[in-house]
Amino acid sequence: MANDPSPAIAGVLETCLYAVDLVATARFYSEVLGLESFAEKPERHVFFRVGRGVFLLFNPERTSLPPEADSGTPVLTHGAYGPGHVAFAVGEASLPAWRARLASEGVPIEAEVTWPGGGRSLYLRDPAGNSVELGTPRIWGLPDPERASGGRR
Repeated sequence: MANDPSPAIAGVLETCLYAVDLVATARFYSEVLGLESFAEKPERHVFFRVGRGVFLLFNPERTSLPPEADSGTPVLTHGAYGPGHVAFAVGEASLPAWRARLASEGVPIEAEVTWPGGGRSLYLRDPAGNSVELGTPRIWGLPDPERASGGRR
């Protein structure tokens, strides 16, 4: 079995972070970062569209409960405490606008990195303390989304 070729993985479908204060943290992602939520279960989760994928925000106090205690949600228990990390792809040309947007919202940038192989990142924190990176895809040798779409979002 170890020599059988693995089927292909097409990409990252979803990624998630955890926040006990789901309301404040979800507000950050919608109002500060401009993500569009499309599903919510109060005190349990808020789901956002991000490009062709999905960003999930969960309350670990609820998702760590067994399914029968969590309104019958048929998903394996999960949850994490402490800061996690997510990186959202942004275009190189949009970095000055992001700096201005974050400053206007009172969100400090903890670090700015210009990577040796190319690409740049802004690092900040959400209200739950998670590390949020706004990074240009060039970090990983991927095309800039603004150039690929002609500058449109």
